[in-house]
Amino acid sequence: MGAFKLALRCPQKVHDIVVDPEPNWSFESLSSELHSLEKKLHDSCSVPVPFTKVQSREFWNRKGVKRSPMAFVMSLSNEETELSESEREEDHDLSMVTAKRFNCDDLYMSDSDSSDYELAFDAQSYLMDEVGLVESALFERSHEHHLQVQEDIRNQLSAIETELMTEQEKSASAFARIEKYREARKELERKLDTHYQRKIAEALDNHLTAIQRDHELKSQIEERRIRSDAAHEEAKRKERAFHEERSRQERARAEAEAKLRFEEAKMAAVEAERRAAKEAAEKEATEASKRIDAVASQQEAAKPQLSADSSNMNLQPQGSGSNRTKKSQTTGDVVRAAQTALTLEQGRLLKLKELEEANRTLIMTSNMDFSNHERHISRLIRQIRGIKENVRVKASELVKILKNPSCPQSISVAAFAKKVVSHCESPDNAVFACGHVIVLVTSQVPQAMDLLLAEFHRACIYTVPKHIVYSKSAFESKEAYYKDIGHREDGGKLESVKDYLKRLESYMKLYGALVQTEVQGVPNIHGPKEGWAWLARFLNVLPANMYTAVALNAFLQTAGFVLFRKYKSQFTKMLHIILNDFLNALREREDSELNPIILEIQSYIEDNKFLQEPEGRSLQGQLLSSVMVPESEPSRGYYY
Repeated sequence: MGAFKLALRCPQKVHDIVVDPEPNWSFESLSSELHSLEKKLHDSCSVPVPFTKVQSREFWNRKGVKRSPMAFVMSLSNEETELSESEREEDHDLSMVTAKRFNCDDLYMSDSDSSDYELAFDAQSYLMDEVGLVESALFERSHEHHLQVQEDIRNQLSAIETELMTEQEKSASAFARIEKYREARKELERKLDTHYQRKIAEALDNHLTAIQRDHELKSQIEERRIRSDAAHEEAKRKERAFHEERSRQERARAEAEAKLRFEEAKMAAVEAERRAAKEAAEKEATEASKRIDAVASQQEAAKPQLSADSSNMNLQPQGSGSNRTKKSQTTGDVVRAAQTALTLEQGRLLKLKELEEANRTLIMTSNMDFSNHERHISRLIRQIRGIKENVRVKASELVKILKNPSCPQSISVAAFAKKVVSHCESPDNAVFACGHVIVLVTSQVPQAMDLLLAEFHRACIYTVPKHIVYSKSAFESKEAYYKDIGHREDGGKLESVKDYLKRLESYMKLYGALVQTEVQGVPNIHGPKEGWAWLARFLNVLPANMYTAVALNAFLQTAGFVLFRKYKSQFTKMLHIILNDFLNALREREDSELNPIILEIQSYIEDNKFLQEPEGRSLQGQLLSSVMVPESEPSRGYYY
């Protein structure tokens, strides 16, 4: 059976006995309690009087609908509707005897899910028999208990309502806080969005301001350049009269110098004739001595008994001829170089000399000042760095200058060759980058290569390769010998051997960088093939000493990597010759100053440093912060 609740609104008196059932009784306990009450009532009454029902009970619900007058209203769950036969009989008996036991004014039964109604019972009046003192006390006690139960129920309902109101207030407060937090969050997001938009606007404004400032700066620079050009043109116009006057004076001076040169040429012709006569006389004397020697040999064969004095007289001319031969051999031993190398050197130097003479004549007869072109070429060469873009831009600008019709090409090419060689002595000289620029320029202006090599030969004889051996009979003094091999004279004092070797090394490094340079799509007129020929001539002819050792080491440091990559085993054979012959010849000199250079060359060969690419050979692909930005905007197209 299902559980149910009973709420009694008023007690019922039966034979002066007040019955107050417990609100939480089950059906079985209530039935047993009714039976016990009935028994007590029968025992207590002297005369059994049956219950007399004056008026039947009427039940009304909250909506005013009349319900059947039953003693109890029970609500059962669906799960407990199936009752046993005995339980149905008990329920039937119970419903049949309710009128005889007690009546309830209010009965409230509720299930957990279907308690939507409250049962209201109206108080009914009943006619009862007269009761005694016990029944009255029991009635009063039941009434008080009923009132107490009602009060407790009201208190519980009030507490529940209070708690429900508190929970509603808490929920409302929580909802209010959530709404307030959402509004605050929206306000914060709105402020952040405003701040971010303000930042974007400020950044955009700063960017536009910087662009405007940059445009203004460029316009100012352009205006200054225009004003400078105008001032330069004005200065040119003002100086033109002075140049014309100076040109007239120079022409007069040139005429005087021409006359002087004519006189000098005439004297030189006379000197040449005298020298030719002297050489013819010496030649005749030599032939005479040969004839005398032949006669003397015949006489010695015919007359073995000829005296020693006569023999000495006949051999005297031969002795003088031997002295002349010795002098000739001494002159040949002073200069050590391959004949092909000397021929190439003389041809290049002759071209350079003719070009310089033509340029001097052109400068004297022209009203133009070409010094600006030379300074521009020198500035571009000084700005060469080991960066691809820098090399491309500088080479392109140099080609434009060399092909500029406003300046004769002979003057520009001569200035280019001279400035490139003189830049070797600069401490920031990037030899590999300079080699790239030389190859790119000479591919467009091929005649510049011979003039550049002539300047190399003039500055350093070991680029031929050539070495001059000191001889007292060939040189008046040691100073004359040092001047002949390339020592500079400053204030009447020759530079030291250490300074000369430092310059020699810089020239040879640039020469080695030139012969090893390979640019894709651009031919190198003086490339690895010429470097291989230089090395062969060097090892075949030049002696081993401090000068040649420094030159060889500098050349190997820059060109050895490419020569090995191109000639492989042939180059290694060359290195073995250097290691076994050249270095041994240096050690045989027993000079302690040669030890560092010997160790450096030996380390280069034994440690296979020729397998490692030299530092700086590969040009950098981007501009570094420490490198100067090119002055002019580079052209986009590559000139070759």
